[in-house]
Parts: sequence; structure tokens; C-alpha cells
Amino acid sequence: MKRRDFLKAAASAVSAGIAAPGVAWGQSNKTITFVPQSDLTLLDPVQTTGLVTRNHGLMVFDTLYGVDEKFELQPQMAAGHVIEKEGLRWTVTLRDGLKFHDGEPVRARDAAASIVRWWNRDVFGGDLRNATAELSTPNDKTLVFDLKQPFPLLAYALGKPSGICPIMPERLALRPGTEQVTEMVGSGPFQFVPAERVVGSQVVYKRFEGYVPRSSGTASFMAGPKVAHVDRVVWRVLPDPATAAAALQAGEVDWWEQPTPDLIPLLQRRRNLKVEIKDTGGYLAMIRLNHLVPPFDNPAIRRAILSAINQSDYMTGVMGTEKAYWKDNVGFFLPESPLANDAGMEVFAGAPNYAKAKDDLIKAGYKGERIVFVVPTDLHALNSMSLVAADMFKKIGLNVDYYTSDWGTVLQRIASQRPPDQGGWSAWCNYVPGATTINPATHTYLRGIGRAGTFGWPTSEKVEALRYAFLSAQDEKDKNRLVREIQAQAFQDTPYLPLGYFAQPTAYNQRLRNVPVGFAQFYNVTKD
Repeated sequence: MKRRDFLKAAASAVSAGIAAPGVAWGQSNKTITFVPQSDLTLLDPVQTTGLVTRNHGLMVFDTLYGVDEKFELQPQMAAGHVIEKEGLRWTVTLRDGLKFHDGEPVRARDAAASIVRWWNRDVFGGDLRNATAELSTPNDKTLVFDLKQPFPLLAYALGKPSGICPIMPERLALRPGTEQVTEMVGSGPFQFVPAERVVGSQVVYKRFEGYVPRSSGTASFMAGPKVAHVDRVVWRVLPDPATAAAALQAGEVDWWEQPTPDLIPLLQRRRNLKVEIKDTGGYLAMIRLNHLVPPFDNPAIRRAILSAINQSDYMTGVMGTEKAYWKDNVGFFLPESPLANDAGMEVFAGAPNYAKAKDDLIKAGYKGERIVFVVPTDLHALNSMSLVAADMFKKIGLNVDYYTSDWGTVLQRIASQRPPDQGGWSAWCNYVPGATTINPATHTYLRGIGRAGTFGWPTSEKVEALRYAFLSAQDEKDKNRLVREIQAQAFQDTPYLPLGYFAQPTAYNQRLRNVPVGFAQFYNVTKD
């Protein structure tokens, strides 16, 4: 049976009630049933950069600031702030009515402890930590940052859309960032329901009746009033795309976060469904290399692979042949953003040259070391990129150990700095939100701070010096020049191998209203 014929049959079966136990999944107008990109394995958003955990975190926890759909910063838990002493003192005031899910009020000391826990793990947060002489809480409503040097992006660091700073009770935030917090007590519009969680199958949230939305502003992405209009949000983990598509068509689920490209045309033909690009920032794709262990601790070996990359192969694997969903010839910054540039891009000119890459690897000193390539099979985009990458690796003579697992297991493995034969890794495919790659300040995967950085741990004194100069630059010409130099240096250091840009459509039933621009969020969404 052809796949699409199977889907039609499966949809009919679900409509007839044959697909129990999910008969009533999407029927109530007080419950949104959602198919996430993968299972929620790690609960603590400080512990991982995994986007499924980020999405979960923003339901349960709130943040001091948030970006709107134009990526402009707005106060969220903060009522506002005052900057004094020529930028060396920031006084942030909490707004009224903030309450944790356990009934306790949110106090400044809760926020301060949460910030410290976060900035000891987050790369950009580490910049704020290093710039701060003292973080104090003179009363329950006020946080004071006394800085060593001005840090104009302080509020953005606390409200950025990836690597979020979740505010939790002090008793939880005092645990070290290396220890996962599993008691999900936040102050967000939804509460996590641990009794109904089924690992690999289901995650449940209920409306937090004690949540007080902002009284002003416009609801937009992570900013403005966050109003929970539904009683429950149920995440149903359906790794098989055919099953997810059938359930969506039959109305048994309301929303599928990441439909696969082969099924998008089928879903677009259904009048009761909408298929839209809501996350307008899209994603930058990459092969991330482990700079701590051979062979990728050698920059010449990393550079040698660049000539074997054909970005369109990877993007076609992720999003199909419809070029409205992807771009190739992409460097280290979000294409068409103000700082995107062509420095060093000649490496991608022409067809991939496997023979040259193979010869360059040998000249660089590659001696057949085993490459442990970790692959999550339950995330379509990463699995598809990995298949293309593994074929390329073999063509250029790399000795590839193709290690497959679920996304949760991969997340835990890539956090390890041990050698590959002791539970570590050599390479993996990844994608990062485009919104974080619009400038060097927030693009953590460009950082060159070694073991203190993001998984892969590159070291580059030149990139760090150029980044510091960018943060200090006032003139736009200087900023553009510095970003060009950063990209040119990145092609020399190769913190990762750029694979292109893609925008992931989402699919949902038209009964859902006010589905926000941005990644999947559930406040302000209504259901007819």
C-alpha cells in the first residue's frame, strides 16, 4: 500500500473510533491536543538547549523579559527597569500579582537565585555574570545589577528566545545547574501535571488559575499579556509522521508542531486545516564537531570538510524540493538579516569536491580515527541531515560510527565532554533558531570559549576578541566590518559546518484561533 493511501485509510479508521485509546483526544474546546517535535525527556530548561524543553519551559515558567514577533524586547515579569550610573547600575522592579504554582509569591530573591543558576550554565548568561560586580535584592520587588562595565543587552539576555532564564522558587534555584530540577514549580500560565506524564507518550498541563497576565501591551510571541483560554494542553508523542498526519486530519489532535515535507501537500488540501510558517525566524542548520577530541581538535581537518558540503542536499532532505521553505549558500548569520554577509562564502562555490576534501584530510593529518556520529531518529530534520552527512563523510574517507538513538538520549550524550569511547561523541547534526543568529552577541554556537561554551566547545581567541569589539562598537559601519571579520575567521576556525537555512511550517485545525507567530506557545490560543 502506498503511504498516502495508508494515510487516508488510517484517517478513516481514526474517525470511526478504531484508533483507540485516542478517541477523544482533540474533541473538547477546553483542551488543546498537540503533537510535539519529540518526547519531552529533560524537564529543566537550564540543563539543555533542546527546543522541546524550551517550549515546555515557557509554559511552566515565566521570564523577566520577552521578545515580541519583531524580536523587540518587552518587560514580562518585570514591570520595568531604570539604568543609572552611566550604564553601570540596572534596577529591575517586579510587577504586582506574580505567584508561583505552589501559592507562594514571587520575590526578588527567587528571581536572583534563578538568574545565578541560569548564568552559570548559559553561554550568553555567562557574559552577564562576568560583567556583574554584584546582584542584590534590597526588597521583595527589586533586583539591582551593579556592573563592572556597561552591558546594554542585559534585558535581552534575560528575555532571549533560546537558552531561556526561567524564574523558579529560590529553594529550587539554589540547586546547582549541573543538577536537573524535576519539580516543575514556575509562575507561568500553565502548570505541569506530573501524575499524568507518561514518558514516551504523553505530557499534560493545566491552566494556572493564579496567573495574573500583564495589564498592558499587545500579546505577541513571548511578550504582552499571556492569557490561558483553555483548561488543559495535552502533548501526545507520535513519532511516526503517518500516524500524526492521520490523527490531525481526523480531528483527534488539534496541532502538529512539525509536519514532514512529504505530508505537507496532503494536509494543505484539507479545508479544516491550516499549514503555515509561524516561526518566521526559521533555523540555521549545521554539523557540530567536537573540538576537544581527535580528529576534530585539528582546525585543518575541520576546514577540509567544507569543500565537500552541498547545502541544497541537506535542505532538500529536511524540507523537500519546495524552495520556499529553505535557502542554501548560507554562512554563519541569518540570511537577509542586516548583518548577513558573503565573507568566506567562496568555499561553497561550485559542486562539492569529495576528492579534494579527501586529499585535504590526509594532508591535514587524518589517520582514520573513528568518528562517533550521534543521530536522533525521532526528529525528522536532524535524522534527514544526518543521513546526508553520513554519506558525505564516507565519500571523503572518514571512518564513521553511525550511532542512532532517541532525541532525549542524544541530548544527554552531547553534553558529555568525555572521549567518544567513554560515552562522548565526535559529531552531530543540529539546528538553532534563526533569531539567535542575527548578531555575534547572541549566536552562542560561534563562541570560542572552549569548555565553558556550548556543546562542541570550540576555542578561538580571535573570534572572542572580534565579538568583544562588536559589543563595544557604536558605529554601524564598524559593526558590519567586525561581523564580516567574524564570519571570515569562523570559516578558518570552523566552529561548525554550515548546512543552510530552513523554515518549518506547522499544521493545526482551524478550530484553533490566535495561534501566535513564533515557536509553539499556548497562551492566548482559543479553540472553537
